[in-house]
Amino acid sequence: MSPAVKYTLARLGLFAVVLLALIPFHMNLLIKLMIAVLVSAIASWYLLRRMREQVAERIEESMQRRREEKEKLRSALSGEDEKE
Repeated sequence: MSPAVKYTLARLGLFAVVLLALIPFHMNLLIKLMIAVLVSAIASWYLLRRMREQVAERIEESMQRRREEKEKLRSALSGEDEKE
């Protein structure tokens, strides 16, 4: 499973846990949802740091690979490609 999917599922799970913790309190549903979004966002900043870093690394690797492929294509199209 990709790190992005794991991170997304962890964020949703954290949101669900916070929302479930708010169920016993007598408040408007919209207020509960807003509190759950805020608390889960803050908690995920600290609790899911490694997962977020893994996602960022994967994205950076992908961007670097695309840059290299793009440069190879440009040099091939300009005739600078060495024939082997």
